[in-house]
Amino acid sequence: MTDATAPQTSAPITQDVLTLPRKLAQGGKLNLVGMTRDQMRAALIAAGTPEKQAKMRVGQVWQWVYHWGVRDFDRMTNLAKDYRALLAEHFVLEVPQVVTRQISTDGTRKYLVRIDGGHEVEVVYIPETDRGTLCISSQVGCTLTCSFCHTGTQKLVRNLTAAEIVGQVMLARDDLDEWPVPGAPKEEVRLVSNIVLMGMGEPLYNFENVRDAMKVVMDNEGIALGRRRITLSTSGVVPEIARTATEIGCLLAVSFHATTDAVRDVLVPINKKWNIETLLAALKDYPNLSNSERITFEYVMLDGVNDTKEDAHRLVKLLEGIPAKVNLIPFNEWPGAPYKRSSGNRIHAFADILYHAGFATPIRTPRGEDIMAACGQLKSATEKQRKSAQKSKAASAEATVNQA
Repeated sequence: MTDATAPQTSAPITQDVLTLPRKLAQGGKLNLVGMTRDQMRAALIAAGTPEKQAKMRVGQVWQWVYHWGVRDFDRMTNLAKDYRALLAEHFVLEVPQVVTRQISTDGTRKYLVRIDGGHEVEVVYIPETDRGTLCISSQVGCTLTCSFCHTGTQKLVRNLTAAEIVGQVMLARDDLDEWPVPGAPKEEVRLVSNIVLMGMGEPLYNFENVRDAMKVVMDNEGIALGRRRITLSTSGVVPEIARTATEIGCLLAVSFHATTDAVRDVLVPINKKWNIETLLAALKDYPNLSNSERITFEYVMLDGVNDTKEDAHRLVKLLEGIPAKVNLIPFNEWPGAPYKRSSGNRIHAFADILYHAGFATPIRTPRGEDIMAACGQLKSATEKQRKSAQKSKAASAEATVNQA
């Protein structure tokens, strides 16, 4: 058992996280997308912008890229032509490429997007009556191997860059046609009003890139989503939890899913490194905790695994002293999954126990099941289709050779 009172600052971070040096696109040009203001300022100065003008130039470029959604330097009409030429000579404005887009009968949109190196990740947009939530990825694959999660079946390839994380938000706004139009009345309704870092990967194993990307997204002169509109979901990387509060400031969600270490060790194997006691101790110290800034505990309902009344009562006891809400998630079954979804009666009985103990306990409505919106499903299905097509093509070619 890990001592919950032991200092966590020197706790080891997973050794198989991969942040590969990215090759510069288009003959050495830097991508301005994803840079923080300080990084953009340094890049513009290095490209020949006079230092006294750098702050102003950053502000101008920033507004064009992140407020108006412009990706062409020639359209930045408040910049002199020679300066636009300088920008085009040294920089690009690139976001991930949409490979496939699927729209569910319930309005959910799922994108498979391609990043540098030909790798693919998933982005999901979920429209609701009072908000539009964009679920974005932070890694290609995942290292955590949570047994109920489809992404856990896909090996970790690498961390996403800040540009690739911000780019997911930008391509969704492209698809939803949400960028404002100069001179048009301001649209008060935000289609992408909330962001959740709940897609592929563990965000806290890619902390610096996630932090820088969220700084860009939260900046008031661009995409301008407030910190309370952003929720980062972690499986429990304890040493990075305090940094999340101080360096990002967003809301926190925890992929919890069990009330005993024995069960959580199987469902969320990171529990073997930082167990429930250690994790909850770190969460109790999370700054700014209040009824208005609660920690969300995500709890996927698995038939016969973690859905008993005893589990519900244990969860109530565990969460004492933590401003919290519990999202109960009916398991979104995927082909070959080792679990089944809990029955509706079982889920509601579990929710009632938590509700009567004073916890907000929404039951998440499954969304986008007809387009495989559970994280990792679309990528896996696409890869299977490609392999099947390749085998079919190879078989056809072999048959042709044999007939000749």
